[in-house]
Amino acid sequence: FDYVMEAFASLDKTVQEIDVVFFRGTKTELRNACTNEGDEPEIVTITVIQNKGAPDETVRTLQVPAGSNVRKVCVDNGINVYQSLTRWTNCKGKQLCGTCIVNIKEGGLLTNRKSMDEASTLRENPDSYRLSCVTFAYGDVTVETFPPVNPAQWTR
Repeated sequence: FDYVMEAFASLDKTVQEIDVVFFRGTKTELRNACTNEGDEPEIVTITVIQNKGAPDETVRTLQVPAGSNVRKVCVDNGINVYQSLTRWTNCKGKQLCGTCIVNIKEGGLLTNRKSMDEASTLRENPDSYRLSCVTFAYGDVTVETFPPVNPAQWTR
């Protein structure tokens, strides 16, 4: 911690903003990720349930590198995570609109932790609900699109 804080303090005064990325894994995995050593990237499975309970319910199974962003994986594979007009008026994954809500049915502990901002946005919904734009899969997860949203959820 002290090392990181000293590094921040030593930055040039003209630096206005920095991005901090936290890594979830072992020290060995971090070293391998930073040095491009080790085997091929670990592959995880994201199972996406679309239109759950409807006659046109579909289940898609996607193989992706560990650490993949759930929204990006879905969008890149033609899976819509937005309801209604937000399909065209969303923030494109910048965590500004709160409209890409998904339900992590299985494997929630294999994703990154919710930020305070995400938790606040989703506060009136079940704990398994996530904003797909800020959810990263580090293991096999099952995602439900268009989960029922609390009527107080302003984002829909």
